Amino acid sequence: MAQALSSDGSCRAVVNDARVKRLIAGLPECSSNTAGYCKARARLPQTMISTLALRAGGLVADGVCDAWLWRGRRVLLADGTTTTLPDIEENQAVYPQPASQREGLGFPIMRLVVLLCLASGALLDAAEGACKGKGGDEQTLFRGLLGTLRHGDVLLGDAYFPTYFLLCALAGLGVDGVFEQYGARRRSTDFRLGKRLGSKDHLIVWTKPKRPDWMSPQQYAEVPDTLTVRELNVGGKTLVTTFLCPKDTPKRVLKALYWRRWNVELDVRNIKTTLGMETLRCRTPEMARKELWAYLLAYNLIRLLMAQAALLADQVPRQLSFKQTVQVWISWHARGGASHDGAAIHGLLLLIAEPRVGLRPGRIEPRRRKRRPKSFPLMTKPRAEAREEVRLNGHPKKQR
Repeated sequence: MAQALSSDGSCRAVVNDARVKRLIAGLPECSSNTAGYCKARARLPQTMISTLALRAGGLVADGVCDAWLWRGRRVLLADGTTTTLPDIEENQAVYPQPASQREGLGFPIMRLVVLLCLASGALLDAAEGACKGKGGDEQTLFRGLLGTLRHGDVLLGDAYFPTYFLLCALAGLGVDGVFEQYGARRRSTDFRLGKRLGSKDHLIVWTKPKRPDWMSPQQYAEVPDTLTVRELNVGGKTLVTTFLCPKDTPKRVLKALYWRRWNVELDVRNIKTTLGMETLRCRTPEMARKELWAYLLAYNLIRLLMAQAALLADQVPRQLSFKQTVQVWISWHARGGASHDGAAIHGLLLLIAEPRVGLRPGRIEPRRRKRRPKSFPLMTKPRAEAREEVRLNGHPKKQR
């Protein structure tokens, strides 16, 4: 946990922190060797870490007050992302690098699909897998998360999710969904067909496609032959939804709801950038998965603090700063905050709730960098070969 929340994130930093605490407490000095800590960390069962992470997320989501819900319903956000691992043979075997990269130049890539609560930001479930090869797509990983959905939930997702079979699965669970239309289907969307509900808003009947490889013949036979969905165009985007009644859920309501999907991008950024999970450090697949779940556990515990602070300050959690909460908690913990009384904890929650973050639905940011990185060329050969070339010929001259 301390490693996941630390800006350094190294085993050495954790051991040094423990040594300093023992020194201040007047306890006998311990070794600076990190081997003991690494062995102890390796003995931790992955199931224990993942169970703690999911229970913490469930605790946050179950404590959501009615005012934070959408029309009294729980809204969940689904999204996928990737993270890289050290270029070790074991990691490459389980999470291979893209085929477009030469051997020795790329990094193993792990794909992660997350399911988050819109109201609180808590992570309710996650699935990981290889980014390359069969079963490594977001749809396959997300099917393993369907058991987390409850009757009456609403699911928001991007264009990777609204397939015929997933929408049928959601209907069987009593879950509604709002998604951006898939690219190939979006190009063929014709609002002159089907039952017209309004301007660029209609009901259309989808027919069952061919059986995919992952589905058994028995499962395929249980899927209905047709599915009625609603397609609508709002703000330049074509959405597909299972909310079929325009009176109960007008276009403007669906537009406002889908625009809040942006929060999942911010949540993933908090996990990867704020906490530092963009690149995992562990050198084996087993330890990399433990490291992943340690980050997710840390994320949910921060969300738990934010939810408690929001209740205390009569605010919504989405208006509190994740980065602020991490900074306050690290400072609190470094000064022995765990030993303080209830009044001090009350003050801690007020510190977390003080700054406000604006609610910015439909926010658009260019995926560009303003600050230029140093102009080192990309590595085009394995490091050992490049090192030998420098030894023989020296470093190349700087490019003007």
